[in-house]
Amino acid sequence: MGNRRFVMKCGGSTLAALPDAFFEDLRDMQAKGIEPVIVHGGGPAINETLGKLGIESRFVGGLRVTDEPTLDVVEMVLAGRINKEIVRKLQKNGAKSIGLSGTDGKLIVAKPVENAHEVGLVGDVIGVNSTLVEGIIQLGFIPVIAPIGIDEAGQRYNINADTAAGAVASELGVDTMIVVTDVPGIMRTVDGKKVVLPQVTFEDLEEMIVSEEIYGGMIPKVRAAMSCLHGNVKEVLIVDGSAERVLSRAVTEGDIGTRIVRS
Repeated sequence: MGNRRFVMKCGGSTLAALPDAFFEDLRDMQAKGIEPVIVHGGGPAINETLGKLGIESRFVGGLRVTDEPTLDVVEMVLAGRINKEIVRKLQKNGAKSIGLSGTDGKLIVAKPVENAHEVGLVGDVIGVNSTLVEGIIQLGFIPVIAPIGIDEAGQRYNINADTAAGAVASELGVDTMIVVTDVPGIMRTVDGKKVVLPQVTFEDLEEMIVSEEIYGGMIPKVRAAMSCLHGNVKEVLIVDGSAERVLSRAVTEGDIGTRIVRS
């Protein structure tokens, strides 16, 4: 990995299940002058809270149909609960961090997605306040970002976490984005044994989805990782967050997980 900075995307439920060692690894990297930026999701926790409130969860093309009451819950869960849980875990393990929503300081500027008539208040990212992120990094803190966007009129938008992470990485000039999941990478059966593929292209992935080598819950993970590859981001690395020193190895040794490249 060329530079000492990386953007990490992680689901809220994945992060909650990670051992303290994962956060200690982040602390040690920070102490060595490596600059992590975290963008997180929280789909399962949002579904659970909406269910408790009697609000139905609906999706169109993988995007959550979002009206104002749903958006209130999305913001409450992402920015109010999960964001602060991550910050607390980092601080408990000795890493300095600050939690932000994309609405803070217009960190994530958004506009409605093209199919807003179907999905409501879901946004595409049109700007990232990189000066704010840089300032937090210069102060010695890890930015932890909840993917809520805002437009010039002050309207909030629900932003897909992968889209937000890809936009933040691109704006910060980061080559590699790390997607932390609960799988060791993209796997293929070779001679009856499952092996992790060190590198795959978009074409490889489409073929593996058609041939059903990639199936079930792995399909949205792969599609999500692919959606991070836009702007200046050159590669996305899928890793298992529970692996020992996973982030250190991803950044300094590159001997873990699967790299997704455009072609």
